Amino acid sequence: MSTTRFLTGITTTGTPHLGNFVGSIRPSVAASRQPGVQSFYFLADYHALIKCEDPQRVQRSTLEIAASWLAAGLDPEQVTFYRQSDIPEIPELTWLLTCVTGKGLLNRAHAYKAANDKNSAAGREADAGVTAGLFMYPLLMGADILLFNAHQVPVGRDQSQHIEMARAMASSFNHLYGAHFVLPEAAIDEHVAILPGLDGRKMSKSYDNTIPLFSTRAQLGRLIAGILTDSRAPGAPKQVEGSALFQIYQAFATPTETAALRQHYADGIAWGEVKQLLLDCVDQTIAPMRAQYQALLDDPARIEQTLLAGAERARALARPFMRELRGAVGLRSLVPAAQATAGAEVVEAAKAVKATKTGQPAFKQYREADGKFYFKLVAADGRLLLQSQGFAAPRQAGQAIAELHTGAGALPALASRLVPVDGVDAAEVMAALQALALGQPQPARK
Repeated sequence: MSTTRFLTGITTTGTPHLGNFVGSIRPSVAASRQPGVQSFYFLADYHALIKCEDPQRVQRSTLEIAASWLAAGLDPEQVTFYRQSDIPEIPELTWLLTCVTGKGLLNRAHAYKAANDKNSAAGREADAGVTAGLFMYPLLMGADILLFNAHQVPVGRDQSQHIEMARAMASSFNHLYGAHFVLPEAAIDEHVAILPGLDGRKMSKSYDNTIPLFSTRAQLGRLIAGILTDSRAPGAPKQVEGSALFQIYQAFATPTETAALRQHYADGIAWGEVKQLLLDCVDQTIAPMRAQYQALLDDPARIEQTLLAGAERARALARPFMRELRGAVGLRSLVPAAQATAGAEVVEAAKAVKATKTGQPAFKQYREADGKFYFKLVAADGRLLLQSQGFAAPRQAGQAIAELHTGAGALPALASRLVPVDGVDAAEVMAALQALALGQPQPARK
């Protein structure tokens, strides 16, 4: 079965709300569980700097959004879940794309044109207050997508222009330097709900009309009570079309429950009763995730470890691809490939000599073609002492190495994840681990 790569990002400028959950988080978590799909989910904190100049808000939002995704069921062992700013290859690729993208393309970006129109309406210079970051926003988004050669990018219809622009960038690069990029496609789900906010407009941080995703039940009740309705009295038939209460309810309820509420509208249900039904329906979905969300907020180190592990997984793909792209544009070594290989061998030999002099064994972590992460323990003279089995994530392999660094006492607990090496005595492995734990040279082999 061929693998399709999906990529989704969310900007870290605020607290996730019900609209984010319905429109992005819930469908993306469901998509990540489909067979034949390789999913990339990232926290777009570089993008946040274009919209937000409050460092504390960006940091807090990063924590809250990561916790929301994880509490909603995203499995970081099954997807690549990372923070944009942990991937230095993204800004590097942004520059390469800058050099092949026409300014005219960026002039047509919706966000830039909206800023121009707003300035013109106010009688100001067209580019007043427009930063280079806002103008080049599509380039950064293009790098997000193209670095991982994503096939599908789930977006709303209002965001599809950015995917078309990424395709144009990829085509320009491919035309100049050869076929390196997949041309991404926008995955627009017409059935994904766009929730109205407290004032009836689209629920958005920009309008300050949101309902935070993990509000307490009491907070949720107060916010729902404040949703605007018309003046129709109890007993008077009501229209579901244009009703913010009905649209939000429909996004969380079953088809049977939705049909029942539609009939209640026709029968003249009171707005207060609708709001109570909506509160019960939304809270039924959110309540099971709320405790997990709070536990994650209370343990930011756990989230940080998860994001760093995801970044390592992402960079395992990004690093070799950027080497390929650098070579394609001419950012190459000045010596022929054969000489470069010889030079690399000299460096590795020097490292081996250094290890021999220090007399220290060493762990080496790496990724195999099966996508799993392994490590091995190598003696100072280069002999293999211990080999691990495959781990699903680099964080797991790293944790095992950290435990073994404490000494030979960690061996029994990790025995099921280790592979003995033929011809290596268990005593020698234990001695090497003990030497690492104490920071001493490894005993010479007898």
